[in-house]
Amino acid sequence: MPLPLMSLLLLISVVTVSACVFVAVLMLKNPPPPLSGLSAVLAVLCGFSATAVYCYGWLSVAMGGPFPELCEDVNSSGARLAGLKQEYWPLRNACIYSDGSTVEYVSMSVSLFVGILAGLAVMLVGAAVFLRRRARKLPEATSRPPNSGAAH
Repeated sequence: MPLPLMSLLLLISVVTVSACVFVAVLMLKNPPPPLSGLSAVLAVLCGFSATAVYCYGWLSVAMGGPFPELCEDVNSSGARLAGLKQEYWPLRNACIYSDGSTVEYVSMSVSLFVGILAGLAVMLVGAAVFLRRRARKLPEATSRPPNSGAAH
């Protein structure tokens, strides 16, 4: 993906996360919040947080940051630098040495964090849908007064 598009996506994600936090706080200040709505807001919060973290990691890989200048020509065991490895999923910046050792500059915890946030967002969407459907069915079942068919 081009650099401007990822930068724009990062900006949109950060703004959306901020708005979701604000909406969630407002929902919690006015009890009782509808659980389906709160789950939906939290799902959007987690989804866009995952997007923001991934975009930040992607930009750090694409722009290089201090990488590859951090790669030494020879590592502590005496092996020479054999190459650089950059991947966008999972996010990875690594110096690869001739003895097979690598030095990571974007840790796997970033990709793990993105995966956990995205998975949590999917689970919260499912919970929001379930709670919304359950809330629709409850008023139908309880809207009839008892003994509505009985004559007095």
